[in-house]
Amino acid sequence: MGEMDMKKFDLEQRFIDFAVCIIDISAGLENSKAGNHVGGQLLRAGTSPALNYGEAQSAESRKDFVHKMKIVLKELRETQVGLKIIEQAHLLKSTNQLSTANKECNELIAICVKSIETAVRNMNIEAKS
Repeated sequence: MGEMDMKKFDLEQRFIDFAVCIIDISAGLENSKAGNHVGGQLLRAGTSPALNYGEAQSAESRKDFVHKMKIVLKELRETQVGLKIIEQAHLLKSTNQLSTANKECNELIAICVKSIETAVRNMNIEAKS
């Protein structure tokens, strides 16, 4: 595997690991109306980035890639808010698990923002040439 392939795989694996972390957090939420509601929302938003990132890797064009990565970013931001709600409402006993998920979510957001910026810059360069 070339270095570029390795980076792609590593990021894909990070998204998968993040989805698994979100699944674990959702499973550990208190069994209450609030816990179940926020847990369901978190589960949808927090597992979506891995699936959408996989789609972005098969994008048909740079424009399609940017569109799919923006979906990944939107879902990550929704997950980030969900994690804050869980933390502030004390719906999970393991604050360590929450802080790990928050940190990874922030890093994945930063990576996505950079990736989108780079793809848009490259699209603009292609359009000018």
